[in-house]
Amino acid sequence: MAETNYFPRRLILGGAMITGVLLALAVHMLGARYGLDLGGLWRSDTRDFMPAGGAIAWWLIASAGFSGGYFTATLMDSAVSGQIPQRMRQFLIAIGVLVLAGAGQAASAPSPLPTVSGVLAGLAALVLGAVVAFCGAYFALRKA
Repeated sequence: MAETNYFPRRLILGGAMITGVLLALAVHMLGARYGLDLGGLWRSDTRDFMPAGGAIAWWLIASAGFSGGYFTATLMDSAVSGQIPQRMRQFLIAIGVLVLAGAGQAASAPSPLPTVSGVLAGLAALVLGAVVAFCGAYFALRKA
């Protein structure tokens, strides 16, 4: 009978957090390209109480970070015992590469945001992605 191997909990948590943060930043870069800028929440020149684009960007970044952390922790936990088929693993790697390539293409073009606002929005997306990726990974490991 083959014994079951396990990844250390901290390794799974770290890998899931990195993946969640990368997905959150990718969603932030792609959203900024399409006008969903996170910096719209802090603008004082608009008459609206809260710009809808900023709120949508906030929730998209948070959901991408949380789901990236959660699903990565779940997959890493089940991958070590060989429960993920090889085709599924290859499909998930291809999807991750395509998302990060799209974010890289969006990041290489000139930014539609002003420099200071873009840097602050990027830092806010980084912090938000890290917090929700940690929460997603923690809940996935707690369940397992």
